[in-house]
Amino acid sequence: MVSANHRRARFTAVVGFAAAAALLAAGCAKSVESAAPPAPAGAGQQEVAEGGSSGAPCSFAQYGAPQLDLTKAVVGFSQSESTSNPFRATETQSITDEAKKLGINLIQRNANANVSQQNTDIQDMIAQGAQVLIVAPENSDGLAPAFAQAKAKHIPVLTIDRTVNGTACSDFIGFIGSNFLGQAKIAADDLGAALNGQGNVAVLQGTSGNNVATDRTNGFNQQIAAKYPGIKIVASQTANFDQATGQRVMEQILQRNPDINGVYAQNDTMALGAIQAIRAAGKTPGTDIKIVAIDGTQQAVRAVADGVMVADVETNPRFGPLAFESLRKFYTDAGVPTTVIISDHHFTKDNAATALNNGDVY
Repeated sequence: MVSANHRRARFTAVVGFAAAAALLAAGCAKSVESAAPPAPAGAGQQEVAEGGSSGAPCSFAQYGAPQLDLTKAVVGFSQSESTSNPFRATETQSITDEAKKLGINLIQRNANANVSQQNTDIQDMIAQGAQVLIVAPENSDGLAPAFAQAKAKHIPVLTIDRTVNGTACSDFIGFIGSNFLGQAKIAADDLGAALNGQGNVAVLQGTSGNNVATDRTNGFNQQIAAKYPGIKIVASQTANFDQATGQRVMEQILQRNPDINGVYAQNDTMALGAIQAIRAAGKTPGTDIKIVAIDGTQQAVRAVADGVMVADVETNPRFGPLAFESLRKFYTDAGVPTTVIISDHHFTKDNAATALNNGDVY
C-alpha cells in the first residue's frame, strides 16, 4: 500500500488501462520511470504516455479464440520457478488469491526452472481442459512447442514477468511486467552516486536467454557509459539468478579483481550471495564494496535499511488482479493493450525501513 506520507523516489507509472490503474492505486503495484521497454514482436506502435499502454488492443475476436466467461472457464497458470524464491511465491499467491476471489477454476503447475518441463506443464494443462493460460515464462525462446499447441487449439496465452518470442495477439495475447531497462538505469544511477562516479564494478547477470537479463544488462551498461565515465565494468558474468551461484561467481570475480568497489546484481538472491562472498574475502559490504540490486525482497530491503546495500529496485510480483483484469478486457470487443507495464517501488536508505514497517515489501 502507498500512503500519503510514504511516497518513494519513483519511476513514472505506466499502466495499461484505467481499471488497472485503479488496481495499482489499491496496492497491486507501485512505481516506474523511463520509457517503456520494447514490446514483444508484433505488438504494434510503441509510443507510451504516462497512464497509457503499448500496442494496439487485442481482443478474443482478433485472436481467433472463442469468447469466455472467466467465472465459468478453466484457467491454467504455469509458474516457471520454485516458490522458494520470494518473487515466485508472491506471484503465485497473487494469482491464486485473485482466482479464488473471482470464483475462477484455476489449475497450475510449477516447472522449477526447467523449460522442457514448462512445455510439458502447459501441454498437460491443455489436456486437462484449460481454456486460457497465464504463463510466467522460464525464458524467451524455449516455449514454442507448448505455445504452438495452444494456438492450434485457439487457447489464448497471457505472459507475465518475462516476454516470449513471437507475435502479440497471435502467438500470445501480450505481456504484463516491469520496465526492466528502466530498472537497470535506476540501479546504475544508485551505484554511480554511491561511488561518486569513480570505481571498478562487477555485474552479476541473470539467466541467459530471457529478456529480463538482457534488458537489465543493457540498461545498466548504457547508463554507466552515458553518465559515469569514471566507472569501469571490470567483470560481467552470469550467475543464473541464484544465490549459491552468485556467491561462487562473486568469489571468483574478487580473486581476479580485488580492487572492485561496486557490485550490480540483477536480482536480490545473487546480491545476497555476493554479500556472503564479500564478507568471506574480509571486506565489508556497504563500506568497502557498494551493492545495488533489483527485486525488492524483504531480506534485500532489510540490507538496504541496514546500510549493507545501497538501494534495491522492486520487481512487483503482484500480478493477480492485473492479469485477470487483462483477461476480462481481452474477452470484450474493446480488447486489452498488448504491453502493460506494472509499477515498482524504489527502495533507498531513506525509505527502506519505513517500507518494511508498512508491509510494502514481499
